[in-house]
Amino acid sequence: MAAGADAAVGRQRWWICGLLFAATTINYIDRNALSVLKTSLQQPLEAGGLALTDADYGWITFAFTAAYAAFPPLIGSAIDRFGVKRSLAVALILWSLASAAHGLVATVLGLVVVRFLLGMAEAAHFPAAIKAVAMWFPQQERALATGLFNSGTALGIIASPVTVWLALNFGWQSAFVAIGAAGLAWLVFWQRGFHAPEQHARVSAAELAHIRAGQPPATEAVRLPWTALLRYREIWPFLLAKMLTDPVWWFFLFWLPSYLERERGQNPLKSAGLVALIYLGSSVGSIFGGWLSGHLNKRGWPVDKARMVTMGVFAACMPGSIAAYWADSFAACVALIALATACHQAWSANLLTSATDLFPTKVSGAVIGLGATAGGIGGMFIALLTALTVQWTGTQQWAFVYAGVMHLTSLGLFWLWFRGRFERVDVDAGMDLSRAHRPLLTAGSLVALAGAALVWLITSHWDACVAAAKFSGAAQALTAAGGLVVIGALLLHAGRPHRPPAALLPLTS
Repeated sequence: MAAGADAAVGRQRWWICGLLFAATTINYIDRNALSVLKTSLQQPLEAGGLALTDADYGWITFAFTAAYAAFPPLIGSAIDRFGVKRSLAVALILWSLASAAHGLVATVLGLVVVRFLLGMAEAAHFPAAIKAVAMWFPQQERALATGLFNSGTALGIIASPVTVWLALNFGWQSAFVAIGAAGLAWLVFWQRGFHAPEQHARVSAAELAHIRAGQPPATEAVRLPWTALLRYREIWPFLLAKMLTDPVWWFFLFWLPSYLERERGQNPLKSAGLVALIYLGSSVGSIFGGWLSGHLNKRGWPVDKARMVTMGVFAACMPGSIAAYWADSFAACVALIALATACHQAWSANLLTSATDLFPTKVSGAVIGLGATAGGIGGMFIALLTALTVQWTGTQQWAFVYAGVMHLTSLGLFWLWFRGRFERVDVDAGMDLSRAHRPLLTAGSLVALAGAALVWLITSHWDACVAAAKFSGAAQALTAAGGLVVIGALLLHAGRPHRPPAALLPLTS
């Protein structure tokens, strides 16, 4: 093939990245619509709203994050089994329908139901997208590719003034229906444009060699249950970092517009514009963070050192979110929040890519799925606890403090766990699942006991809890405590003896 043709074909992996960027943008337009329309939904019924309270909003966001946490292990395994192309197409259809359904309900319970369905469908996006990047990009380019497609989260949020404009001119119901319908056009390009590199007609031998540089040969996919993945020591820093730092993004996503309106005195349309400006900065961070670790790797730095140093640079900037809350200058507040969102996205691009550094592509869907579950669990608790503290104190200050310290905490866990050295997991070596796994059993027992103790504490002092945070706030605290019991039970289940996993399955696209 001619050199010019080779050069044209050599850009195919970036076209795939562009498709993932578009899907991420659509995902976040759908996901962010509720937060920017929260003020409209809080209007009285006679004014066209649903008379939502902050506690109602906490339950609605809890429903989304609960589904987003519950389903990724199953969805990630399904992506490994049925392939990225089919799985992401089905997911986008389902979440577009769920998003449009927001405009067809007229009660808080209806919003809880459709929000749960939206979270369930959107849980497929990041496991599928990260697996696609692992299939199409060599290791030194993966963080950049992840940062590029992940910057679509910012574009989806930047589009929030359009959502507000639709609501102001046509009603909030029409806004939900319109943005739900907009995602279906993407399917045409996805169905025609995505295949595994080995099966793509426009990928030359040189392009394929570049993609596979430094990677082990492509092998069959393996059906590895989530209970087995949790027994790998290498997965836990990734899961804990997702659980601790993803809530920062959830908090800004769900609560930043109302913070700017209530505590900084901005009107809804101006608030949406400021949110767009803040998340424009986050897209820059996502791309730069991905580029930086890849650049260090290309200059001869080991992958593990490049990832850790890059994550450390951006984690060190996160305490700026604490300063943002207490900043007297509104401009300084917005700038510091923009810095925090940019650094979080730079961190996230490298954290997600670290999972493909540690685990082979054939199980990456399941690994990222578990990471999404861990992040969803953290997001679930931050949704409930933020609503509770706002209802109790009237401010969001403690959530800003949380946002400022969790990345450095997670970085410390990474360093203590790995000592700066990543070693790739050999899942083909097998694991004896017929024996109990004591660390999981111990962790599960401790978490379940802590949750049970909190349930007892809340129920035995129920009147005091209701007096402090009203009935809905006390119920949210009880739900969070019950969630700990469930998490502990799942860890106990993962740690008990199991039958060996099923036979290998053929790799699909």
